[in-house]
Amino acid sequence: MWKIGNVEIENRVVVAPMAGISNSAFRLTVKEFGAGLVVCEMISDKGIQQRNKKTLDMLHIEEAEHPLSLQIFGGNKETLVEAAKFVEENTTADIIDINMGCPVSKIIKAEAGARWLLDPNKVYEMVDAVSSAVNIPVTVKMRIGWDEDHVFAVENAKAAESAGAGAVAMHGRTRVQMYEGKANWDVLKEVKKHLTIPFMGNGDVRTPEDAKRMLDYVGCDGVMIGRAALGNPWMIYRTKHYLETGELLEEPQPTAKIATAKLHLSRLVKLKGEKIACLEFRQHAAYYLKGAPRATKARLAINKAQTESEIIAIFDEYLANLAAKGIAS
Repeated sequence: MWKIGNVEIENRVVVAPMAGISNSAFRLTVKEFGAGLVVCEMISDKGIQQRNKKTLDMLHIEEAEHPLSLQIFGGNKETLVEAAKFVEENTTADIIDINMGCPVSKIIKAEAGARWLLDPNKVYEMVDAVSSAVNIPVTVKMRIGWDEDHVFAVENAKAAESAGAGAVAMHGRTRVQMYEGKANWDVLKEVKKHLTIPFMGNGDVRTPEDAKRMLDYVGCDGVMIGRAALGNPWMIYRTKHYLETGELLEEPQPTAKIATAKLHLSRLVKLKGEKIACLEFRQHAAYYLKGAPRATKARLAINKAQTESEIIAIFDEYLANLAAKGIAS
C-alpha cells in the first residue's frame, strides 16, 4: 500500500495513459487484472473549455476503476486550470495528472506536452497554478528530457514537487527518442534520489521481471506499464503476482485471450457504440492475437468486420480451427 496525497493505492503496478487506448473499456479491463492505479488517456484542456462532446465523453469513469488518475494537457495556464477545476467538479477522478511528456508534434506546437521539458520554471508555473486551484492530488508525467543535450530530469521533477505535485511519473526516454532506443533507468534512479514525493518509473518494462528490476534498481514507488499491457492485461496480473510472491505465472492460452478480448469489445461497444467500437477494436484485436498460433487469417478478417457479432464469430471460428488441428488453446 502506498499513497499519492490522500489516495491509497494497493499495489505498485500502474497502467500508463496511452492516447487512443486508455478509455474506460481498457482501464476497467486492466483494473480487473490487478492494476493498483489506472490513468486516463490525455484530454485536451481546450476541448474541456469548449465543452466539445467528444472530449467530454472521454471523461467517462466507471465506479470499479478507482483509484483513477485523469490526465489533462494544454499550453495555456488559464485553460489548464479551468480544465482541472472542471474535472474535479464534474467527474469522480481521484487524481489529476498533467501531461508533460507527449512527444507528438501536434501537441508540441500547442506549447504543451514535452515542450515544457526545456524549462523547469514553466513546469513550476503550471503545476503551481493547477495544484493551487483544486483539492485533489495533482501529479505530473514527463520524460527525462528534450534530447540527450537537454536532460533536465532532476530539475523538472524537483520543480514539480516544489510547486505542489503529489507524485511524478517519468519515462526514461527523451522527446527526440520518441519510443525508439532504450529507456535510461540511470536518470530515473538519479531523479528518485532528489524527491520526497512518490515516483513512478516508466519505459522498457515488458515483463514481470523487468518490473521488479526497475523497482529494485530505480527505487521507485510504482512501476508504470504501457505498451506491454496492450492486448495483454495478463501482464498486469502476472506482474502483481510476481512482485507479491516471486512466482512467475505462465502466459495465457488463446482461449483465455479471446474471452478477455470479447469482454473488452463488449465494453467498447457500450462506451462508444458499435460502429466506432468495431473500428477502434481492430488495433486491440491485433494485440490480443499477437503471438497466437495461426492467427493471421482471423486478424485480417477482423480488420474488415463491421459488427460485434461478426468479430465474435471470427474469434469463435479461430478457436474451433485450433481445436480441430489439435493445437492447445
